[in-house]
Amino acid sequence: MTYQWNSKETIGLLGELAAIPSPSGYTMEIMDTIKKMMTSWNIDHITTNKGGVIATIRGENDERHRLLTAHVDTLGAMVKEIKPSGRLKLSLVGGFKFNAIEGENCLIHTSSGKILSGTILLHQTTVHVYKDAGTAERNADNVEVRIDEKAFSEDAVRELGIEVGDFISFDPRFTTTKSGFVKSRHLDDKASTALLLELMKHLSGSSEKLPYTTHFYISNNEEIGYGGNSNIPAQTEEYIAVDMGAIGDGQTSDEYTVSICAKDSSGPYHYGLTRHLIDLAKNNKIEHKVDIYPYYGSDASAAMSAGYDVKHALFGPGIEASHSYERTHTDSLKASAALLYAYVMSPLVS
Repeated sequence: MTYQWNSKETIGLLGELAAIPSPSGYTMEIMDTIKKMMTSWNIDHITTNKGGVIATIRGENDERHRLLTAHVDTLGAMVKEIKPSGRLKLSLVGGFKFNAIEGENCLIHTSSGKILSGTILLHQTTVHVYKDAGTAERNADNVEVRIDEKAFSEDAVRELGIEVGDFISFDPRFTTTKSGFVKSRHLDDKASTALLLELMKHLSGSSEKLPYTTHFYISNNEEIGYGGNSNIPAQTEEYIAVDMGAIGDGQTSDEYTVSICAKDSSGPYHYGLTRHLIDLAKNNKIEHKVDIYPYYGSDASAAMSAGYDVKHALFGPGIEASHSYERTHTDSLKASAALLYAYVMSPLVS
């Protein structure tokens, strides 16, 4: 392999992406940032009507195509109601639980462009007042946003410019450790996006020629189920979702290898393409695990549901505590980068 993965550069890019608020439905800034990167690398790309970006690097064979996708949209929330107290009721965006965001700092993005800060708290947080502080259900009725302004009524909050339907993003709290861990919200799926972008940057400045024309689809609605499953070029034969590996009891995936998914809640991934990825990992001595994700769906599985006639597969870095305060390790990022490169340089599955 000639691709030399740059850990420092990749993690720097990941930190940059993590810092840009991008809950599903509010991804304009991060997509503009990514398009500027692609333009600076002289990579052809288009923007879909839904706001996703498809970049294309031509290969020696321009009749048979493959596509890889990662998503930059994240979990988030919207203002459901302004309470008489001046606090905000939430409507969640994406699949997660209220307990995963309790105590988190957040930003409220108003329609005028004004951004206000706050904290997501249980209404009964004060243990010196509420007997049920530890037992109250964490739900839409009990969890609220405490705005960092002197606004203690609905009218006062509206005067700040906050209205129902405004987006709320969560503080990513991106950090790295000397032992190689990366901790942040939204590693799902900004870690994979950083890996795809770094590979694209390498290919744009390299004399290497891809064997097949390859599309890189940065999607922006995956967390709500319909990200990279439209505008797929007709010549596409293989569709790879580059997304997080799920870690937990009964799982083989970990934070130190690339995770290859054999099956998720939608059913098995394409057998031949999945075996091809496993063989690439073995032949290139890439540390990997094969796994089943029981409560998971990807843009690749969404594309299958939409009726696309493609072979589909899924792999990516192992992410601990998915849809909460997530963590991975540089070893997993490195292994995922190696499999990405091995795949785009490999033959199509017959």
